[in-house]
Amino acid sequence: MGTIFYPTLRYEDADAAIDWLGRAFGFEPGAVYRTDAGRVQHAELWLGDASIMLGEAESSGGDVYAAVDDLDALHDRAVAAGAELVRPLGDTDYGSREFAARDPQGRTWYFGTYRPAR
Repeated sequence: MGTIFYPTLRYEDADAAIDWLGRAFGFEPGAVYRTDAGRVQHAELWLGDASIMLGEAESSGGDVYAAVDDLDALHDRAVAAGAELVRPLGDTDYGSREFAARDPQGRTWYFGTYRPAR
């Protein structure tokens, strides 16, 4: 399948952002997951065949998410290069295997096996 990058955006009011992005640019919501308080924890928006991810500003999540084929090998490579892991390699309750690392400029990169589906 190869590697696919998904921009990950954080908004103070994710519901308003989802609405505006739809009206302004034609993005269509896919999966939307909410916290117990009803705030958007994770949402997937589609524009044609392309997808972005977004959530509330206080939600955990990286600046970039990439779905990769050989996650364990990438993890081992990152660790060998001295990457600062901010989330250890592990399986999630939504069926993905993931880890996260911070780059030298402070951006958080999430890597996993999850690929949004329309």
